[in-house]
Amino acid sequence: MKKFKKFYIEITNVCNLACSFCPQTKRQPEFMKLETFNKILEQIKPHTDYIYFHVKGEPLLHPHIDEFLNLSYEKGFKVNITTNGTLINKVKNKLLMKPALRQVNFSLHSFDGNEGSANKEEYINDIISFVKEDTDNTNILVSFRLWNLDKDNITNIERQKNSDMIRVIEQEFNLPYKIEEKIDPSRGIKISDRVYLNQDFEFEWPDLKKDEDKGTGFCYSLRNQVAILVDGTVVPCCLDGEGVINLGNIHKTHFTEIVNGERASNIVNGFSRREVVEELCRKCGYRKRFN
Repeated sequence: MKKFKKFYIEITNVCNLACSFCPQTKRQPEFMKLETFNKILEQIKPHTDYIYFHVKGEPLLHPHIDEFLNLSYEKGFKVNITTNGTLINKVKNKLLMKPALRQVNFSLHSFDGNEGSANKEEYINDIISFVKEDTDNTNILVSFRLWNLDKDNITNIERQKNSDMIRVIEQEFNLPYKIEEKIDPSRGIKISDRVYLNQDFEFEWPDLKKDEDKGTGFCYSLRNQVAILVDGTVVPCCLDGEGVINLGNIHKTHFTEIVNGERASNIVNGFSRREVVEELCRKCGYRKRFN
């Protein structure tokens, strides 16, 4: 039985932002029904203990996210949520004290990536307020993410995009050091008890319109991660935001059968030989991190 460390469930593909680094989906806007979510949990239980509420979309937009967390707990799953953080003040009471919730990742780079954003100070203060309330009363892990560095000009981009938020974090957590002196791309630092900050390079979503590489390399898709889109479509990883590599649909075929099917097996076996069999994978820059 295949076990996945990261299992992404897209509870909605709708987002309240339009960030420059994240192309909006061309799929029909949709919010997952509780019945569908329950069906997914029943099918995937032998395959994972941890689920992640995102592929595309903003999970905090889902009006029943508290019920999703309750059901996850009933079924024995731990939940990780990645959010742009803009709605945290409105929905925090649906998250706090939920025993299924293991970690919340705040994509702070979403603020500057979205044109017409509101007040930055209010944005970061609402998030920090939630984090402090969380760490005082629960055991939820928190990660601040600044995934917007430019590989060609790290220092300048870091100064322009991240310095304001970093300064607020330093002040609010009374840090005795400068974050910029300690942090490197791809390596996080501990800010406080159960609170971490990570900077990384901005990545591009794979797209069939991009240039194709020579087709060799490796990826962990379908080895330690897999994803299910809001309509039930199973895809190899969280970067297939349009469902290009459609492995099957849980409404028609059981998940176990899907991940053991011919197309899924070809992908895994191909990567074992360092061969990239899917066109979308050959146009994915993130895969090159594993080469």
